Amino acid sequence: MTGPVDLLAFTRQELEAWLVSKGEKPFRARQVFRWLHRLGVADFAAMTDVAKGLRSQLGQWARVAPPQVLSDRISSDGTRKWLLDVGNGNAVETVFIPERSRGTLCISTQAGCALDCAFCATGKQGFNRNLTTGEIIGQLWLANHVLGPAYDQARLADGDWTDNGRVVTNVVLMGMGEPLANYDAVVRALAIMLDEFGYGLSRRRVTVSTSGIVPAIDRLRQECPVALAVSLHAPNDALRDQLVPINRKYPLRELMAACARYLSASPRDFIMFEYVLLDGVNDTLAHADELVALTADLSCKFNLIPFNPFPGSPFRRPCAARVRAFAERLMAAGRLTTIRRTRGDDVAAACGQLAGQVQDRSRRTQRVEVVAS
Repeated sequence: MTGPVDLLAFTRQELEAWLVSKGEKPFRARQVFRWLHRLGVADFAAMTDVAKGLRSQLGQWARVAPPQVLSDRISSDGTRKWLLDVGNGNAVETVFIPERSRGTLCISTQAGCALDCAFCATGKQGFNRNLTTGEIIGQLWLANHVLGPAYDQARLADGDWTDNGRVVTNVVLMGMGEPLANYDAVVRALAIMLDEFGYGLSRRRVTVSTSGIVPAIDRLRQECPVALAVSLHAPNDALRDQLVPINRKYPLRELMAACARYLSASPRDFIMFEYVLLDGVNDTLAHADELVALTADLSCKFNLIPFNPFPGSPFRRPCAARVRAFAERLMAAGRLTTIRRTRGDDVAAACGQLAGQVQDRSRRTQRVEVVAS
């Protein structure tokens, strides 16, 4: 590696190995890691308990390089969305959702997405590349850095939540991309989030969302089990093959078995199933009954998401009465069920609306244009 290294890309163990290779003591990694992540300090000169000589050397050897903000939009409901430059014409979106009891950051893991789910704006942009660990963690570092002072004052004045002085109390990897298709970088980022000298987040407060890459679900269970959310969206293989194409490779029988295995290591005693309700497509009471049967032997919770429209989509959002009826059918069968409140849709920050800017290398957008013509 040539030039200054980005310290945001290092787990604490990797930082320790790198500093030892420079002739430094291993404990220096804990000091630098804490300043960088727990305290959000990017200026090496300000790391006062680090030896002065090392502070000077870090200025030559390393850098702290969160993504550059291209735009910063705040919804009428307080949701905040950043468009972040990740180079070569690509940009990803990160969303912060403030609530009375917590502050949730929705992080992207890829520039675009290769899975092409039918109802998702990200997938329609095509796919360029995986994000690096530094780019994934950079979103969390940036959010804490930007939000910290103003949100600290506001929430303390209102008697609102506090969590070791951090604004972001929960992280969901539900932004652009399929996290488990970028497995190695994501797991290293998770290690930084969970590290007691890093962000110190509980495994229960970090959620990885997946469309259902079964082998990676099993790896995550063994290597870094955090809360798991599965983008389900259909109760049978025929419909799911159309809405979530990865189902053709890992059908529902295999996916449900992987979810059951995951529960043995999960920090929560249930699997979260995310289910986007599409008017006239997957939102009938018969579909709800199929979901009940599908999950008969699995401890789970349903998070129902009324579809959030985006330009060019053929789908519509069901009416509120239809959404309530679907939820009530699940609850009557004993399934824990919530209806996700739409947040940030006026700035296109709601679930399924994130698109960013993607220089498509998959040629999907070109294929779509040919078919359309």
